[in-house]
Amino acid sequence: MSDAETKNQAAPAQDAAAKEALGTLDVMDIMSRIPHRYPFLLIDKVVDINGADSGVGIKNVTINEPFFQGHFPDRPVMPGVLIIEAMAQTAGVLVVNAMKDPTANKIVYFMTIDDCRFRRPVVPGDRLEIHVTKVRNRGPVWRYNGQAKVDGVTVAEATYSAMIVEESAQQAAG
Repeated sequence: MSDAETKNQAAPAQDAAAKEALGTLDVMDIMSRIPHRYPFLLIDKVVDINGADSGVGIKNVTINEPFFQGHFPDRPVMPGVLIIEAMAQTAGVLVVNAMKDPTANKIVYFMTIDDCRFRRPVVPGDRLEIHVTKVRNRGPVWRYNGQAKVDGVTVAEATYSAMIVEESAQQAAG
């Protein structure tokens, strides 16, 4: 094997180790941890990961988002409920990522949303940073505080809880 081939094979392992050391997950990592897919996957990256305790989800908001066709055609604004969903997805990724097998089939179900506030609209071109911090967890129930920011300014905030369940357990109950 040539030196170039050896380097090319070693690069993905080094890239993965570097991402883990920096506490960063890209969109492919995110999709291996939560079941959401386009058009409902609302985070592009998770950075500054501190186990299940905290992290920052990144959403690059573009005019190509499907919800902008109807919300609102003449003044596109990201729906607040989707900002809250992005908070939940960020927390879900942190929880599942911190588990022993982060690629196991887990589903996150909202239980409560409290103290929700919307401060200003999120529009195409914004880079939404979703800062989440664990409040507590008891068994499969997790509670987080979330703050969504654009350019360092808080645009939305909420405290919410969710339950993490095995996909197969949920299917058996249905």
